[in-house]
Amino acid sequence: MGKNKEYSNGEVTVIWKPDICIHAAKCVGNLPEVFKPKEKPWIQLDHANTEKIINAVIACPSGALSYRKDSEQKEENHNISESMKVQVMDNGPLLVHGTITLTHANGSVEEKEKITAFCRCGKSGNQPFCDGSHKN
Repeated sequence: MGKNKEYSNGEVTVIWKPDICIHAAKCVGNLPEVFKPKEKPWIQLDHANTEKIINAVIACPSGALSYRKDSEQKEENHNISESMKVQVMDNGPLLVHGTITLTHANGSVEEKEKITAFCRCGKSGNQPFCDGSHKN
């Protein structure tokens, strides 16, 4: 697993988990002035207010984006309901909302929180997770 990346504006820190990002680009569509995949850094929090940033992060379908208010220590997660939920994305992954324990084919066990995007097309280079390869 790769390293998570954090971006802060002094009020909120956005955490990006590239290994679970499915590149649905909801963040880019919702807040293009902040989420700029062709620039470095690709998340530029100085271009919108904290409320807009939080709303865009909450809309992330894979859970690859999360946030914490800089005045608090723990990461906030507002995309999860108390119960487990499974959602089939049109021409995309199977999204499992909630905390799960995943046992891989090799026997290794992994805890996943928030939203886990499972590949349905078989093209992902990060099986069993979706990496957005279905778009190609």
